[in-house]
Amino acid sequence: MAKNHGSQIKNDDLYEKLRDEGASKEKAARIANAQANGSLDSGGGKLEDRSKAELYDEAREIGIEGRSKMDKDDLVKAIRKH
Repeated sequence: MAKNHGSQIKNDDLYEKLRDEGASKEKAARIANAQANGSLDSGGGKLEDRSKAELYDEAREIGIEGRSKMDKDDLVKAIRKH
């Protein structure tokens, strides 16, 4: 069983798995929390179903630079890569 990382980490098991695989604390927390709240793209079409404005807001939240010049496809790729 994963240890409790506090209220900031919403999925402790996934967080620990990602950290064991070498992900940074920030990236592991971001992915674990996105999975827990249902916003993580799981290979399906969730990101593609979002509007460009929604993708832009998410890109801003996670700190993707150059987002203002990106079209919807570029935003999807950048979010997945980040």
